[in-house]
Order: sequence, then structure tokens, then C-alpha cells
Amino acid sequence: MAALLIVAHAPLASALASVARHTGLNPDAVIEAFDVPPGLRGLDEISERVRDVLVRMNQPQVLVLTDVFAASPCNAALQCADGVSVRVVSGVNVPMLWKVVDHVHDPLDQLVAAAVAAGQQGVMQLSTPAPQVQPRRAAAHDQNHAQHQQ
Repeated sequence: MAALLIVAHAPLASALASVARHTGLNPDAVIEAFDVPPGLRGLDEISERVRDVLVRMNQPQVLVLTDVFAASPCNAALQCADGVSVRVVSGVNVPMLWKVVDHVHDPLDQLVAAAVAAGQQGVMQLSTPAPQVQPRRAAAHDQNHAQHQQ
């Protein structure tokens, strides 16, 4: 079973961890959060703190979900990931989170693929813009237009 670590700009990681626990999808899931506060000095300090959380978790496999690709939380997580027992997926959203929590017993490769798929599928446009009301302009060959001008 993989554990889950959410690393994001404060207070997003803690909020997402609360959402994950709130669902009750998998009460056995190990879920930790690290909120990156605005006052940390550089990537090395953030990476050290993420590494400390990973050591404290003491799990054989960890999936790290981060908020924004190439931002400090993501870069720090990447510095701590070995690509084998610790993997990183960026762009965390609630559908991704719920899928991961529900499937923590899957092999880590499958869990990563499920996280990415659920994250992508969870983003969709649900409404369309209202049609614009514009007066109809008659074309020169429009016979109705010719009749109206007589």
C-alpha cells in the first residue's frame, strides 16, 4: 500500500488532506500534508522539510502530490523522490486525490497513472457562454432583403 504526501503552498496541502480524510473512502490510507509557508528560504530548506516528513512517514512507497508544476513545492518534492519508492505528480485536484485515496493498494505505477488520468478527467467545462444577440445583416443576394427595400 502506498502512502500519500501532499506538498503545496500553504494552506492548500492541509486543506486537501482534510478533504481526503473527510470522504472516508479508505480509512486505512496514510495521508500526510506539508504546507510550504511563504517564509522558507529557498529550495534547499523546503526540500529538507519534505525529506523530514518522508522519513517520519517511514513508508515503503509514497506518492507525492503537488499543486503546481515547477513551483517550489514541486521542485522540492522532486529533489526528494527517487523515482522508485517515492513518485511525484503535480497539478493535484480533488478528483485526483479521491482516486488516489481509493486506490492506495494498487501498485505505485498504476497509482501514478490513475492519479494523472483522474486529474485530467476532473477538469471540464460545464457551461457554455450565452449566445450573443446581434442583428442579422442581410446579404446582397438575400431575396427577403430585396423585398423589404421595395
